[in-house]
Amino acid sequence: MWIPRDIEPRLQRSAKTRPAVVLTGARQTGKTSTFRRLFPNHAFVSLDLPTEAEQAEKEPGRFLQRHPPPVLIDEVQYAPGLFRHLKVAVDANRTRNGQFLLTGSQKFTLMKNVSESLAGRADIVELETLSFAEIREALPKTGIETAIVRGGFPELYANREIDSAAFYNSYLATYLERDVRALTHVGSLRDFERFLRACALRSANLLNKADLARDVGIAPSTANQWLSMLEASGQAVLLEPWFSNRTKSIVKSPKLYIADTGLLCALLNIRSEEALRQSPAVGAVWETFVFAQLRARERRAGRTGSLFFWRDRTREVDFVVDAGGRLELFEAKWTELPDAGDTVNLEFVRNVAGKSRVSSSAVVCRTPNSFPFQNGFRAIPVTELE
Repeated sequence: MWIPRDIEPRLQRSAKTRPAVVLTGARQTGKTSTFRRLFPNHAFVSLDLPTEAEQAEKEPGRFLQRHPPPVLIDEVQYAPGLFRHLKVAVDANRTRNGQFLLTGSQKFTLMKNVSESLAGRADIVELETLSFAEIREALPKTGIETAIVRGGFPELYANREIDSAAFYNSYLATYLERDVRALTHVGSLRDFERFLRACALRSANLLNKADLARDVGIAPSTANQWLSMLEASGQAVLLEPWFSNRTKSIVKSPKLYIADTGLLCALLNIRSEEALRQSPAVGAVWETFVFAQLRARERRAGRTGSLFFWRDRTREVDFVVDAGGRLELFEAKWTELPDAGDTVNLEFVRNVAGKSRVSSSAVVCRTPNSFPFQNGFRAIPVTELE
């Protein structure tokens, strides 16, 4: 079963207008499958194969002779030496678009090589796990709680017989053994796994690197390095605060989120919908889920750098969308029936930012249908973020 991705039209446009297209994202998000489905006439080579990766790195000229364009090169980060030769190949026929389709699971490493060698020649696109909108489009009967616990990895919906607990156990083992070892020198994979689980416990919370390092028993510099690794491999996302010059006591630390709620639930040992409902972490998991849907919405709108949170010493609004100076404010609440008390911080921040700047404010909750509060705010289901 193929689940269409919202990003497909953009990839097709990019291949028509740019010589190279780079698709990044965490492992198992469907990068290779999406490219191969959209561009079946491209040749394919994977640098997951050590022999191919070695030749691409040590003999890039011969490698490109063996695999001339149009070609899809999978896991291209394993051969950083290839990028300079890709630049030469692109420049030799600059008017020919869609020559090279590249995928990579290590975002920051890949971006460095792209920026140095393919600047102005490549469109860079990130593919994340399935949004709830994509899941519902393919499988309309999928409930919210199922989607939260099962997560957004396409394979789990293409084949519903896959046991999600076994999938995430395997995913974590593969991630630790391959990406972690490839990205940096980690002395103990067991320590890193503890660090990853400690990050899961802090999803939807302000990031305090010193506390995180102390709880895991590692140096702050190591915690900083490992956190960058989680970002690089698409497993964690940092959300920055929105600043207003009217508030001098604003918090400047980012918030930490695990990118996919299925992985988050696996790390928290939440294996069922009932376990989710009973978990003391359910509020943080729900906020993480809403964050993922807002990220997906902003990507569909073609906006980058538009999503923030607001917090001062006493109050917080979970999400602020800044679209050209116009603001949307959102609070994430697990409840099915929020009340006006859940809008207190929304009203405070709306007054601080200026009512004329705020286009909408809402509590995103599990209500099946949206409804208004008497103070003008609304309660909305997560589906209204589509």
